[in-house]
Amino acid sequence: MIRQHNALDVETLQAIIIDALEDVKAQDITILNTEQLSGEFDRVIIATGSSNRQTRALAKNVHEKVKAGGGDILATEGEDSGEWVLVDCADIIVHLMQAPIRAYYNLEELWDGRNV
Repeated sequence: MIRQHNALDVETLQAIIIDALEDVKAQDITILNTEQLSGEFDRVIIATGSSNRQTRALAKNVHEKVKAGGGDILATEGEDSGEWVLVDCADIIVHLMQAPIRAYYNLEELWDGRNV
């Protein structure tokens, strides 16, 4: 699959996503720079939601704000369970997780903790 890239630059897209997450009171927002680790995307953003309902609301708000800002959403996965929702915004992948799931998978360590 050939990945398309957003019309938005990474910094603008990142700002839109962070604002969308803060609007719905996401916890522990972490931004990882993956430019040197992956040719597929430039950032991974991880945030914690307190419930299935909140992770779904976070994903919905990210989707709406990115689209409104002129960005692209390539896919959204995990909305059925709401424990771990992934939103693929082309240049940035957003992981919205409940605390136990986030602690178990520890994506920050997987991506070598390269915080922005």
